[in-house]
Amino acid sequence: MAENTLTYKEGSGGWTSFYSYVPDWMIGMNNYFYTFSGGNLYRHNVNETRNNFYGTQYDSTLKSVFNDIPLENKLFKTLNIEGDDSWSASIATDIQDTGYIEKDWFVKKEGAWFSFIRNSGTTPSLSNEYSLRSLNGIGKSSAASAAVAGVVTIDYPLTISLGNIVSVGDMLYFIDPATGATPQFAGQITEVNVNLQAGLNQFVINTIIPPAPAAPVTVTIPSNDAYYLYIKNAVAESHGVLGHYAVFDLVNNSTSKIELFAIESEVMKSFP
Repeated sequence: MAENTLTYKEGSGGWTSFYSYVPDWMIGMNNYFYTFSGGNLYRHNVNETRNNFYGTQYDSTLKSVFNDIPLENKLFKTLNIEGDDSWSASIATDIQDTGYIEKDWFVKKEGAWFSFIRNSGTTPSLSNEYSLRSLNGIGKSSAASAAVAGVVTIDYPLTISLGNIVSVGDMLYFIDPATGATPQFAGQITEVNVNLQAGLNQFVINTIIPPAPAAPVTVTIPSNDAYYLYIKNAVAESHGVLGHYAVFDLVNNSTSKIELFAIESEVMKSFP
C-alpha cells in the first residue's frame, strides 16, 4: 500500500484529506508551510500547478458511497457532478463491479456534469449477466461454418428476424442441444447480413475477444440447430449497475484549481 500524508484541519476538528507526498519533516513558519524531502527544502502553496509535489505530478482522488435504502436492490443509472470540472469515475456494487465513466463522457447540463454509467467493455461474465436477466433469445441456427480461424458465420432460417434485435458489437451465446441447457460464449458479432430475397440471414462473429485469457478455452460451435442468445454491448447500451449500494471512485488529473460541491446518481428500484 502506498504511503500518504494525512492532514488535520483545526477549523473542522478532524482529519480532512490524504496527500500523495511523504516529507521527511514539516514545519509552519511566517504563515508558510515548509517540508523537507531528500535534504531539500520546499515551500508549499506558492506553485499554481496543483498536485505537484517534489517534481511529481499526482491526480486528485475521492471515494464515497451511495447507500440510501440499503435493503432494496437498485439500478444506478447516472452520475451528476456539481462542480466546475468533470471527473473520471468507476462504480462498484455488492453485485456488479463494472461501472465506469471516462472524464470526456460527461456533458455539462444546467451547470452540472452529467453522464450515464457504462459497464465494462470486456466479455461479460455469463453467470453474472444470466442471473441479471441481460441474456435475450434469438432462435435456432440452420448452419454454422468457419472460413478462417476465429471467424464463424452463423446462418438462421428466414423466419427469424435479425436486423431489429441484434447489433454489431453484441456478445453471442449458444446452447448446444447435444450437451445440455447451459449457455456458452460463442463470440462478438462483427457483421449482421440480412437479405431475405437473396436467402441471406446470418451473423459473422469473432470468437477471439482481446485481451485473450491466460489459458484460452476452445469452444466448438454446433454446425446447426443450436439455440442462440445475445447480450447487448455493455458500453454502448449500458443498463447501469445493479446492487444494494454503490461505491464510487472519482479521479481528476487537472493541474489547476477545481471545486467539487456534490455528487448524485439517478437510481431506480430493481424488480426481480
